[in-house]
Amino acid sequence: MAQAWKCSGLRWAADGPVLTWVGGRRSALVRGRRVAFGVAEGGVRTCVGARGHACPLRAGVPGRSTGARCEECARLDRAHSVAADTMADDPRPYRVYLAWFGPGLVKVGITAYERGDARLLEQGAVCFSWLGRGPLMAARRTEELLRAALGVPDRIPYAHKRAVRAGLPGAAAERAAEIAGLHARAAALGGWPESLTPEPFRAVDHAGVFGLEGADPGRAAVAEVAELVAGGAIGGELVAAAGPDLELATERGVVVLDTRLMTGWELVSAEGEPCAVPLRELKRAAGVQDGLF
Repeated sequence: MAQAWKCSGLRWAADGPVLTWVGGRRSALVRGRRVAFGVAEGGVRTCVGARGHACPLRAGVPGRSTGARCEECARLDRAHSVAADTMADDPRPYRVYLAWFGPGLVKVGITAYERGDARLLEQGAVCFSWLGRGPLMAARRTEELLRAALGVPDRIPYAHKRAVRAGLPGAAAERAAEIAGLHARAAALGGWPESLTPEPFRAVDHAGVFGLEGADPGRAAVAEVAELVAGGAIGGELVAAAGPDLELATERGVVVLDTRLMTGWELVSAEGEPCAVPLRELKRAAGVQDGLF
């Protein structure tokens, strides 16, 4: 029987994206190389547990779930979470940022200062700028100020991010234009918490890191993996990676794989097997042409 592994998710390291596996194994993801795996025959997707602890019930979870947790473990995972506003006493310094994912898609968010731009890479931000730094609650109040005064959301669905990637401007200055304008408007607002130190606008561009800069217009993604299934397999050349998404050139065209769908499954190596997982057409943003540039 082939060796089976359980994926624990995609992480962004200093030298690029890495698939991590239960037990500590890591697989670097290099553009131009083949990524291929299958789901064990008769396999069942099980809950990944919460906060480093296995699910006591080994509960089954739906193939289309990006969280791969049962209801109880999902609740426990969020019980002590900055994202869920259950860690108001976190003493670490935080940063507020503006992130751009494509034309018309800008969000405001916060991240621990010590994490640098890791959070932005994990979210698939094509470019971003810091707004300020300070205590957690000051960062939260600034985030809320921008939502209320400027209408900037703090969440953007991944489906929307994927829809605009085929229409990214070719120049870094164009990609930074929206957050440059919002940064200036935010800086001019009154009501910033006194404990938050403003930071000047400085765009950081991830298009090259993700493999989206200068990409071949004929290799834009045409579909996305809807779910993994027992006995299914997928493989292809890695052409781009952004956030949790891998763009793989398969015999069915370029397909987006959200690596969060991999967790909870027993996975085995695959070589030349055809793409045999459920796919759905990748929606494009209105007005986006077939070519990237």
